[in-house]
Amino acid sequence: MRRQNYRTRAVILSVLLLVILMAIYLSGIFITEDMILGSFLEAKLPPDFQHFFGTDALGRDLFLRTLKGLSVSITIGLAASFISGIIAVLVGIGVACGSKKTEEAITWVIDLFMGIPHIVLIMLISFALGRGFWGVLIGISFTHWCGLARVIRAEVLQLKSEPYVAISKKLGKSGSWIMVHHMLPHLTGQILVGLILMFPHAVLHEASLSFLGFGLSPEQPAIGIILAESMRYLSTGMWWMAVLPGLLLVILVLLIDKLGHLLRIIWDPYSSQG
Repeated sequence: MRRQNYRTRAVILSVLLLVILMAIYLSGIFITEDMILGSFLEAKLPPDFQHFFGTDALGRDLFLRTLKGLSVSITIGLAASFISGIIAVLVGIGVACGSKKTEEAITWVIDLFMGIPHIVLIMLISFALGRGFWGVLIGISFTHWCGLARVIRAEVLQLKSEPYVAISKKLGKSGSWIMVHHMLPHLTGQILVGLILMFPHAVLHEASLSFLGFGLSPEQPAIGIILAESMRYLSTGMWWMAVLPGLLLVILVLLIDKLGHLLRIIWDPYSSQG
C-alpha cells in the first residue's frame, strides 16, 4: 500500500510538471515579436511589476524574451531527443542482433562518439552546417544517442536469452515478429525514460552553443544569447540580466529531470522507495 501511494504521488507530480512545462512552452509560442520590441527609454531597468526580469540594454522585456527563448530550447530539445532516440533504438538493436563484425564496427563508432566531449563535437557539427536552428538541431541529435544505444543493446542481449524468445524461435516465428511482440514491449520503458533524460542535456547544450556563438543567430531570443549579452553588464551591477534568465533555465532543466525520475518510478514500481 505504501509503495502504491508513492506511485500515486508520482503520477500526480508528473501531471503537474507536464502542465508547468506545457505552460512555459505555449507562453513562449504565443509571444510575438511586437511584444518584445525594445525601447531605449526603458533600457537597463531593474525588475519591477511591469518587467518581472527587468529590461536589457535595448529596452526589451527580459521575462518575455526568456520565455520565448525557453520555447525555442524546448522545441530543439524535443526534436533532438526524438531523433537521438530513433538512432539509439536502431543502433542498439542492430548491435545486439547483427553479426560479430557489425557489432564491433558499431561499438567502435559508439566509443568514438563518447570519447569526444559532447560540446566540442556539437560545435564542430553545428559550425560545419552553418550554425543556426538546423545546425544546432542536427549537431545535438547526432551526438546524444550513444548512452541509450548501449542500454538498449544490453536489454536486447538479455531478452534474447529468455525462454519465451527461444520457444518463439522453435515455433518458427521470424526475428521481426519476436522483436515487435517480445522485445519492444520490454524496451518501451527504457526508451521513454532515456528520451526524457536526454531532453535536459539537449536544452543545456543548445544554450551553451548559443552562449559561445556557435548556435542560434544573435537576433533570436535564445537563452544562451541572452546570457552572452548580459555578461558585459554584470560588472556594472546589472545582475538581473544574467541571474534571472539563467535561474529560469536551471528550473526548467530540473523540472524535466524530475519528470524523468518520476516516470521511471511509475513505469518500474520496483524502483520506488517509499
